[in-house]
Amino acid sequence: MATLEELTTEATTEIEAAKPLYKQVNNERLEFTEDDYAQAITDLANFKWQEQEFGYVQARQEAYPSYGEQLDYIYHNGLEAWKTDIIQPIKEAHPKPESP
Repeated sequence: MATLEELTTEATTEIEAAKPLYKQVNNERLEFTEDDYAQAITDLANFKWQEQEFGYVQARQEAYPSYGEQLDYIYHNGLEAWKTDIIQPIKEAHPKPESP
């Protein structure tokens, strides 16, 4: 897993490659200032870190079947089958990052 510093370096490279960037202020198109570029790098690095640390949560939520489907599966197959057939494969496909 990348550190925040590594992700900041990666974000800096991406922002530098995307230059020039513009913003809209009072109906006027202005190029980013150095402060704007610094904020964009910080924001992108933080986004990448959040995605790295917690992206698995959203990925799992999207992979789980609806509550109704899960309850139906439990009713027809039992709780242990639900854990091994539905829950465990999703957790294995989208693992929680290991703590440092």
